[in-house]
Amino acid sequence: MDILLPLSLAFIMFSLGISLQPADFRRVFASPRAIGIGLGIQILGLPLLAFMLLNLFGIGGEMAVGVIILASTPGGVSAGLLTLLAGGETALSVSLTAITSLGVLFTLPLTVGLALAHFAGGEANLQMPAMRTGVGVFLITVLPVCLGMFFRQRLQELAGRLEKPLAKVSTVLFILIVLSTFVAQRKVVLGHLPSLGPLLVVLNLLSMSLGVIAGSLGGLRRRQQLALAMECGLHNAALGIFVANLLLQVPALAAPSVVYAFLMNFSAFGLILLRPQLAKILTETRKRSTTHLPAERQW
Repeated sequence: MDILLPLSLAFIMFSLGISLQPADFRRVFASPRAIGIGLGIQILGLPLLAFMLLNLFGIGGEMAVGVIILASTPGGVSAGLLTLLAGGETALSVSLTAITSLGVLFTLPLTVGLALAHFAGGEANLQMPAMRTGVGVFLITVLPVCLGMFFRQRLQELAGRLEKPLAKVSTVLFILIVLSTFVAQRKVVLGHLPSLGPLLVVLNLLSMSLGVIAGSLGGLRRRQQLALAMECGLHNAALGIFVANLLLQVPALAAPSVVYAFLMNFSAFGLILLRPQLAKILTETRKRSTTHLPAERQW
């Protein structure tokens, strides 16, 4: 596990990098408002939301730190695909995943360090190894993404042929990471499931709703709102498992990431299935309203 987990996660991040092109990052400047709203939610909004829910549900200690680790992880590599299936703006989703995956080098140690100080009270077995965390996150996330992008630029034709197969392998690896962690920590996961389950369901639903609401208030198109919902609701749970198991070396902290990895897909597919009904409701609402939305904000 100590070797396979980081190698598998590095492969997943490499497959993300190989799917990226310079055009994906140029979209950041073409649509800075959408990117800014997405980054604001993921960097600040989601950890704060998790903190508030932890206090509301009365959860502290190791499980609280595990939830903050989860909330601080970037968007999952499956977010782009599910955004596409939901009719969202895939380019925005991919750009956000890439940027947050690179930025996690700086954001994750900060938020997790604050969580340890607040919820763990400086316990000896729950200290943030700053240097090891920074180096570990760089080697497992930032470097593979950059190598994947370099590979794409140097061997575009080969990268294009490998993109879909690598994405499928990455999905299988992600499932194996979650399942193996569940088997190893099943007592911890099942023991905390009654308290973790409701909290993580609420966190997931509110995260996706926050993406839609913030996008709507920011004047974004419906397709962009859907992309934000998927990005905010789907996390890189494999990274959360890696941080818990190998960086902090407290496997129990991976429990929230394991549980969330199962739950987040139900809400994502639920949004995909319910989108026609939501579109119908919004259309009827617009007909009754005297205020007409511009065409580009239709579902």
